Amino acid sequence: MKLWLVRHAQPLIAPGVCYGALDVAADEQATRQAARALAAHLPPRLQLISSPLQRCELLMHCLRGLRPDLSYKTDARLAEMDFGCWEGQRWDGIPPAAFECWTADFAGHRFGGKESASEFMQRVASAWDEAQRLGVETVWVTHAGVIRAATLLARGVRQVAQADQWPREAPGFGGWCRVD
Repeated sequence: MKLWLVRHAQPLIAPGVCYGALDVAADEQATRQAARALAAHLPPRLQLISSPLQRCELLMHCLRGLRPDLSYKTDARLAEMDFGCWEGQRWDGIPPAAFECWTADFAGHRFGGKESASEFMQRVASAWDEAQRLGVETVWVTHAGVIRAATLLARGVRQVAQADQWPREAPGFGGWCRVD
């Protein structure tokens, strides 16, 4: 299976703000530019599967406008991690104790009260397992956290116990990578 992991374009939100599951728009010009670059690289007749968050759906629709041969659907499992009460807050305004609780129990703690890293990994793994079963080349239009989770899954890692095990690398806004 080949899986293209595409990150949405620059979101229209102030730098330093937590916006995992927060449904913020992306810069339209940057999205069109990312779509043009990606459309030139994708093989014909792939399926696009997008996070339902508008910053991803915009990129998916721009790609479809350029490449009508690509089929598409949305999948909530590809949404970014939900940071609960911290969504829309500045990262530097979140109390240090909240980060300490999260790093002390990275897998199980629900940072912001909504979703733990373990629950997030299980959600992404569900989409990953389905893609594996189907065995067809696919494009996920998604978020940095989902891309990081998918790269772990590609290496056979299904659980991350400690924060320092979480990958730091992800494509930049509008970028992509591929896992085979």
